[in-house]
Amino acid sequence: MTHNTHHDLSRPNTSQFNGVVLGYAQLPSAATDLILLGDLTGRYATGSYSRLASDGRTVILRGDRQGAAEHGHRITAAIACHVARAGGTVDQLTQLLLHPEHEGGRHTRSIALRSGQTRALDYIHRVWNSASKTISTTIALNSRHDAYEVLAALRDRIETTPWRGERGRTALRVLRAHLNFAETAGGPLHHASERQTAEEAGVSRTTLRVVYETVLKPRGWLRRLRVGHGQEGSTWYLSDGNIPDRSGPALLSRFRSTQFPPDLALGEWTTSETATTADIDSTVLGQLMGHDAFAHHALGSAALLIISALHLRPGQTVAELVGTSSVSRATTYRTLKRLADHGLVQHTGETWTLAPHALEGFGIRLPDADNGHTPAQGWTKVVGQHGTWGIAARRKALHTAERAAYQEALDRNAEHRSKALVIVREGRQVLVPTPRPDEIPPTWNAPDGRVLDPVSGRPAAEWRVATDGRLILITPADQRSYDELAAAHAEALSEWESVA
Repeated sequence: MTHNTHHDLSRPNTSQFNGVVLGYAQLPSAATDLILLGDLTGRYATGSYSRLASDGRTVILRGDRQGAAEHGHRITAAIACHVARAGGTVDQLTQLLLHPEHEGGRHTRSIALRSGQTRALDYIHRVWNSASKTISTTIALNSRHDAYEVLAALRDRIETTPWRGERGRTALRVLRAHLNFAETAGGPLHHASERQTAEEAGVSRTTLRVVYETVLKPRGWLRRLRVGHGQEGSTWYLSDGNIPDRSGPALLSRFRSTQFPPDLALGEWTTSETATTADIDSTVLGQLMGHDAFAHHALGSAALLIISALHLRPGQTVAELVGTSSVSRATTYRTLKRLADHGLVQHTGETWTLAPHALEGFGIRLPDADNGHTPAQGWTKVVGQHGTWGIAARRKALHTAERAAYQEALDRNAEHRSKALVIVREGRQVLVPTPRPDEIPPTWNAPDGRVLDPVSGRPAAEWRVATDGRLILITPADQRSYDELAAAHAEALSEWESVA
């Protein structure tokens, strides 16, 4: 006799279900209401039944079935997270969702009716795995006060973590930018685009992507939950960096100081000269890092960390700064000299402090003491001497142009992928030619059918000029050549004119 290993999805086992009922006391009231009554407040319906068009203003309604499926999936995922956080199991989740009187399981039961038991069980397991992973790496926030406590703890951990090497210091700037966004959002979950983060941190998008993939994501500081699209930024979750480094010695070597000997016989040290904990003021770092003076070819990130360390605790020696700023000894000496040349720091004996008016213009106050030292020369002069004047403004202008070009590409792509319109004449279908508002100025033409980007003046890889002088967006769905696309349009136009 063959035994069916699957439960009846429409009528779960009563004794097992009674065990689940006893677990209701472990769930919050919001979870119980969601399971029994469904989404009464419409909290999970936002964005399910409509979406913004490519212009960012027009609202496009989704089909009823598509919107209901999206809404139901969000409810199912929320219930799975509640059960996982309460210490439940996937079997308990299955019984909760498939009980015929539970409104919160309507979406899962609909899948069972349409696609069968196996498909519904697979769907529940996928949702459960995703919920378990989310719960294991997130913190439950019951109030705004809890969120502020979590962010304050994250800020303390960031400020006391050593960020060694140039890449580590750049990662600190990016992480501080995300902390700014999280504080504005009121919790670790926040939204930010790559361009927005690059402008906040004062780095390029290329550098930003490098530190994402080599530092912040592998070390557990950031998780991208959803990739942004159109005018919506990506969804990020800020963590405390507790994930151990699994990348091996190659990644670790980027963060260790360059002051290491190749051989013990040389009488030099074999351990990192910087301390295992740092001590900086990340608020000061967050206010300064977007300024032109701290660009890569100006004062740089090492100056940011030294200034942040001196602002938190004035009067440090070089040996102390090496530990609190996580900057190597040689780089600390070199950076202090550059800052002193600009009148931003001063020293008395072996101790270093910030100049009285060093951070003037950033809303950061320092104890004002008239001790005869030369005041800061001004940030304009610092930027001018390093030739980085206007780099932040140019980056913003470039990002603005890229956003506009991306939006235009989305619009054209939407037109290109629109459904064909046909009419029936004498039993045959005739294609209605769509308008082609894609003519480009002759100055945009480049050799070999390429298109020049009007902003950068360089060829755009995504666009080509067809033989009829029209601009064509190349997408993965386009398998025809430019000549074939132009010929197809001409043929459709000719047939339409003959019918009309």
